Amino acid sequence: MPALSTWNLDPTRILTRRELTTVLADLTARASRANTQRNLIIVRLACCCGLRVSEIAGLQLDDVVADVQRPHLRLRRQITKGKRARCVPVWWDGGTLADLVAWKQERMKAGARGTDPFVCSVQANRRGMPLQRAALRRRFLSACKVLGLARLRTLTIHHGRHTFISHALAGGRTIAEVRSAAGHASLLTTSVYLHVAVDDDGEVGKLFAFGG
Repeated sequence: MPALSTWNLDPTRILTRRELTTVLADLTARASRANTQRNLIIVRLACCCGLRVSEIAGLQLDDVVADVQRPHLRLRRQITKGKRARCVPVWWDGGTLADLVAWKQERMKAGARGTDPFVCSVQANRRGMPLQRAALRRRFLSACKVLGLARLRTLTIHHGRHTFISHALAGGRTIAEVRSAAGHASLLTTSVYLHVAVDDDGEVGKLFAFGG
């Protein structure tokens, strides 16, 4: 991790509220297509849950724990940076929870079971098979095409993680809560995001209020 004084969290490293709303609305409107629904899930996991690309690739169906009072993602130590297991709250945002549950149900209807990949290929000849990191990165950018080519050139899937952390703090979650969800080793790392502007409409509301 770079020194805090030299880590430049410029605006291009996060999706603003308006940008994330635009991406989610576009994907939701076209989610009748399996490919688009899968891309929506990738955006949700990156931008609304803060998962790294390696964590998205390693997530299994059983890791999405929805039938409890506080639904969450269970990040096993085998797939996390630093090999530290953690839980990522999904109950913070109703829209994210609904989309993840719907996708899990679709996967189970197709015959997927507990240790199968949560995010997978939907191509006929590879249906249900895991996606490599490079494919996840491409799918994320494809999902963000609605933002225009100029903006697309500035984005990577890791910017979804920056987006989650920034919006969570702006939405009123404590540094300790966000540190735990993000899996940061230090509160100092999380605190870098405290004053990042996330709202281009001039009004900071609840965390991911646009999601439900």
